[in-house]
Amino acid sequence: MITERSHSVGTRVAYPRVRVSEMQRARLLSAAVVTFDELGYARATVAHITARARVSRRTFYDLFAGREECLLAIVNDAVERVVTEFESECVGVGSWCGRVRVGLGVVLAFLDREPVLARVCVVQSARGSQRVLEAREEILARVAGLFDEGRGEGVRAAQTPPLTAEGLAGAVLAIVYKRLLKGDGDQLEGLLNELMGMIVLPYLGPAAARRECTRAIPVTPRTSVMPVAVGRGVGGDPLREVPMRLTYRTARVLQATASNPGGSNRLIGEQADIHDQGQISKLLGRLERLGLLRNTGNGHAKGEANAWSLTGLGERVTQQLSLNTEQGQSEQQSTHLEGSW
Repeated sequence: MITERSHSVGTRVAYPRVRVSEMQRARLLSAAVVTFDELGYARATVAHITARARVSRRTFYDLFAGREECLLAIVNDAVERVVTEFESECVGVGSWCGRVRVGLGVVLAFLDREPVLARVCVVQSARGSQRVLEAREEILARVAGLFDEGRGEGVRAAQTPPLTAEGLAGAVLAIVYKRLLKGDGDQLEGLLNELMGMIVLPYLGPAAARRECTRAIPVTPRTSVMPVAVGRGVGGDPLREVPMRLTYRTARVLQATASNPGGSNRLIGEQADIHDQGQISKLLGRLERLGLLRNTGNGHAKGEANAWSLTGLGERVTQQLSLNTEQGQSEQQSTHLEGSW
């Protein structure tokens, strides 16, 4: 949602209107991912999730009916991300075998990039309620549907019963489940060729299966390409390094600074929709003392404007808040923002 505000210079400036509920939701989901992974779905409680997210129980229940709905949201969000990437990668891929390889590669790479999320979606969701298990079955049915398209390819494919696709989808899930449960650190992408050989064998025959098993695999680095709000160990939650509770205004200022590196007090304030110069000056100063911002300008000492930019910690915190800053039209999606200073 974008709002417009008039300024003394006679122009109208568009500002991204952050939806606080979306930021709270993302913060809770990120905390829930780590909580479910560390404690297991059966032992994890709403209290555990809200304590990690630093969000009130009331806020949690405003957004989710309970743990079940929270876990479903995690799984559905992950599936949406995978589907979006798959559709993008599949452009121009005409053959069934090619689409299956692209889709399987996207899934395995995603799980490699997001190991904690992978364990929750694949392992912990298997221990969920009936509703969660039904959601898993729906996902498997979609995968089986893609596999079943192989019955339209080749002479051998016509002799393959429809049930084959369901068995293959279940087998792929079982193999991935076992690897994630074992947790030996091996990249799942290394399974791509063997899984492809297993999938195409009943449809295209042994020669095609052998070709799939010998193809080169472009293994991607095991790093997340999406902001993950809470993590374990090195690279965990940078918000824990900040001795304050971040508010809505704080998030807007960090986003505005990320969008306008080197911006003055006035520019940052305008972009953050804070037009009282005393307030924005005080807020910027506090963020500087907390190590989130640095001022590279000469400031009032020489009568020139301040020039604000994010520090390394500030960049991590801003990413933690999922503040995407493309061309100043970012939509912030991750943190709990309760109260104000």
